[in-house]
Amino acid sequence: MELILLVVLLFLLLACGVPVAFSLGIASAAMFLMLDIPVIVAFQQMTAGMNVFSLMAIPFFVFAGELMARTGIADRIVQIAEAAFGRSRGGLGQVTVGASLMFGAVSGSAAASVSAMGSTLMPMMRERNYDADYAVNVTVTAAILGILIPPSHNMVLYAVSAPVGVSVGDLFLAGIIPGLLAAAALMFTAWRVAAKRNYPRGKFPGWPIFLRALIYAVPGFLTALIIVVGILAGAFTPTESSAIAVVYTILIGALVYRSLGWNRFQEAVHGAVRTTAMIMLIIGAAGMFGWLFALLDGPSAMAGLLTSASDTPQVILFLILAILLILGAFIDMATLIVIMTPILLPVAIKVGIDPVHFGVVMMLSLGIGLVTPPVGAVLFLGCAVGKIAPERAVRTIWPFYLALGLVLLVITYIPALSLWLPGQFR
Repeated sequence: MELILLVVLLFLLLACGVPVAFSLGIASAAMFLMLDIPVIVAFQQMTAGMNVFSLMAIPFFVFAGELMARTGIADRIVQIAEAAFGRSRGGLGQVTVGASLMFGAVSGSAAASVSAMGSTLMPMMRERNYDADYAVNVTVTAAILGILIPPSHNMVLYAVSAPVGVSVGDLFLAGIIPGLLAAAALMFTAWRVAAKRNYPRGKFPGWPIFLRALIYAVPGFLTALIIVVGILAGAFTPTESSAIAVVYTILIGALVYRSLGWNRFQEAVHGAVRTTAMIMLIIGAAGMFGWLFALLDGPSAMAGLLTSASDTPQVILFLILAILLILGAFIDMATLIVIMTPILLPVAIKVGIDPVHFGVVMMLSLGIGLVTPPVGAVLFLGCAVGKIAPERAVRTIWPFYLALGLVLLVITYIPALSLWLPGQFR
């Protein structure tokens, strides 16, 4: 009874528009009082949730992404993508997907991708008579590629939240092929929609411009390479790699690109502090909620509910997908990773699902939630950048949902797509 009350109270608070972190905290505090557990235990569990050394990687990765968004690399990535993909019908849509894929490899943040790519490409699309809803839909769905393409701070959060040991390096490698598949599906969808709307073809900017942009972008791309190779080679831990990424980004922004002045550095610091504070507050509140959930035997109840429906891994995976997609439409991604990983991962492992494969499935499922109303933060950010009402974008975004949904099913039921690349480095 107490478990049901805890969950119902949480969703009631969320339905009333209470911020996620406060909803978790209020629901947990009320249950602590009802169960007559000393309040000091609540604070202990909240601080314990945040007092994990591996979580140090998250603010550093967020900071590196903020710095990258302000070093001018986005413009060079757009030039590279336009030369590679921009000559087909509605080429700027495919350029947006390609540029977001490359930008995801240096920022790892969907929100940063929308801000950087949207502010650059949406005005270009408006100038060439693309519809505003198309520009927003392509940009926001392509932005979630950064969640799959390494480095991704959400994968670090999943590894920390997992009740069993999960290698961050394996997760980074596991996201590459699914990320490329998702990019290909979105490119095809962008082309199909553009062809139906008879958008213009792009033009090749010329080899000198392309090569110049490629040369200037190489130092930025090396960020992801340094992180992934360094972790796989055992040269440094994920936490150390995130700190190295920050130092490297500052150096290339200030000395190579010479675009990272004091004002932009301050903006990056402020953005990273805001994002990190939000994530850490959610993690702390989720730690308190998770402790109560475990105390009330919630994981066993969830496992029993799923396994009672079926003992077939394929069916259980489908049920887990449904749970993640529904919850992702209402709750922030970081919150769900922290709360649902300890609950769902043991169920997945029990039916023989690899935790690395499950992590990739969770990343894409919750990434889709970022662009799904009513709470999709990335969708609303894209609408704000594109200056259109969310309702207008939602009416025409369904082909992109369909593309991502098909990719999600493919990577869910073909584990080799996620596990083959990590297996080559073991």
